[in-house]
Order: sequence, then structure tokens, then C-alpha cells
Amino acid sequence: MSKIAVVYWSGTGNTEAMAEEVANGAKAAGAEVESFTTDDFAADKMNDYDAVAFGCPAMGDEVLEEDEFEPLFEDCKAKLSGKKIALFGSYGWGDGEWMRNWEEDCKTAGAILACDPVICNDEPDDDAKEACQNLGKALA
Repeated sequence: MSKIAVVYWSGTGNTEAMAEEVANGAKAAGAEVESFTTDDFAADKMNDYDAVAFGCPAMGDEVLEEDEFEPLFEDCKAKLSGKKIALFGSYGWGDGEWMRNWEEDCKTAGAILACDPVICNDEPDDDAKEACQNLGKALA
């Protein structure tokens, strides 16, 4: 059984709802899953998990949340090489540039992306929820 961490930051609850669906999908695929907000996770926990799902919405000019999520993620980047990960998040404007940039950053760090990232505009609809569950299954 694989052990998966779902690590996220959510300002409005949309990315949190996505994180719950990711966790549900991974559990349905037989994985042991723990969910963490940025306050409850640290880079030194990366080695405790077979795979990690990271979730963060687009902020400002299509960037990761800069006060809590980005510093945590920067700390985790040194442990991404060879690590199976997946990315998800919501946005309210733009075209998903923040996710494309984030995905490229992860690939450059040597991460193994389990599947394409999942993004949704505002609150996740049924299609986005299903995509998040499939993301969790891909990690498991």
C-alpha cells in the first residue's frame, strides 16, 4: 500500500474541496492518505511518503500563494528529485499560466508527475471533482 500526502493551501475553500477529492480518490485506490494544510507540513516529512499531491490556487498575477504555500514548496523542492507528485488548484481569472509554470518548475527539480495537473475555475464542479479523484488514484 502506498502512503500519500495531500498538501494544500486554500483561501476560499475551493482548493480545500479539491484536496478532499484527491484524498478520496487515493483512498479508493487503496492508498494510505494524510492531508495537511501548509501549517501542518514541512519538507522534512517528504521522505515519509511514497507520493505527494500539492494543491495551491492562482494568486495575484497567476502565481502560487506567496506567504504560506510558496515558502513551504520552495523548502520541499530539494526533495522532489525522483519523487512521484501531482498538482492541483483553482483559479478565478487567467488561463492557468500559474499551473504551467509550477509544473515546469517541478519537472526541472526532477519530480515525476503522476498525471497532468488538475485546475478548475472557482468552486470545483462535478467534472473537476472527478478529475481530482482520478489524480488521487494516479498517485496511488
